[in-house]
Amino acid sequence: MRRRLAPALLLPLALLLAACSGTSSADTSTGGGSGGGTDGKGNVTLDVGDQKGGSEAVLRAAGELDSLDYKIHWSTFTSGPPLLEAVNAKAVDIGGVGNTPPVFAAGANSKITVVAATHGTAKGDTILVPNNSKLKKVDELKGRSIAVAQGSSAHYQLVASLKKAGLSLKDVQVKYLQPADALAAFTGGKVDAWAVWDPYTSQVLRGKQGRVLTDGDGLTNGLGFQVAAPSALKDAKKSAAISDYLKRLRRAQEWVFKHPETWAKVWSKDTGLPYDVALDAVKRTNGTRVTVAVDKPAIASEQQIADTFTALKLIPRKVDFASFVDTRFNAGLPPSTTAPRTFGKES
Repeated sequence: MRRRLAPALLLPLALLLAACSGTSSADTSTGGGSGGGTDGKGNVTLDVGDQKGGSEAVLRAAGELDSLDYKIHWSTFTSGPPLLEAVNAKAVDIGGVGNTPPVFAAGANSKITVVAATHGTAKGDTILVPNNSKLKKVDELKGRSIAVAQGSSAHYQLVASLKKAGLSLKDVQVKYLQPADALAAFTGGKVDAWAVWDPYTSQVLRGKQGRVLTDGDGLTNGLGFQVAAPSALKDAKKSAAISDYLKRLRRAQEWVFKHPETWAKVWSKDTGLPYDVALDAVKRTNGTRVTVAVDKPAIASEQQIADTFTALKLIPRKVDFASFVDTRFNAGLPPSTTAPRTFGKES
């Protein structure tokens, strides 16, 4: 009998992992949860866009929300695009997203500015097929149905993987589905494959419901970004708070690498992910990230993504990605081509 994923896991994951695409509303909350660490002592309030189990959780776990000289107001989103819509509307000063949402926001000429980057492995960005699938190579996907979230990092990974195999989106049946719907379609046998990211990859593999046909390692750039509102960057006090916030995020990422098991426990509790799935995702993808400069190679890599989607007519105009970048916070950071981390034992 095939082992099925527990239905109870679908809801928390649905809340967590519409993370890179789709339309979603935002829940806002003041303060920083039980620890109160975001109350701060200053008269500046930084409005930060977040996703469940994201920046606030990792900053709190790493002790980086203590002794703030400013306040943080958190807005929690289930999706990258609406987070960037909030940045465009000046409702959010800064927030973290993957490598593709900023490209689509730039294509819409949104008022956004990329100010920081991380580089991690793309091993968790996968095309999954059921265990009993006869598919062994990517070129065998021709004519097959593939679920993917439109405008997500997985969308670009799918395009790049097909191109490498000599195929295009026209050669497959693309089913644009939100992650929760895609998971149901995949486990229910309604699609032949699923292009997705971690921790969904780890969930499917742990549940023995699928296997990796290919992943994005060495194929996609593995970048993630902090994106700010230009108006916040023009405000001297908010710009100083953003600078401090980015430094805290960098230290928190270092903490994750040194304490993967501890972070997996926190992440599991915060999101409802099973601990073993959370730990797999931390070690495969989440914890491999290194804070890097938003430099020329990073900009060129994002430009390639933008040009790809423009050619596919999924972005309506030519995008000059460099015009949406501010490099003022690059000082002291390694280049974007710095290799992601690999894990040993927790220290």
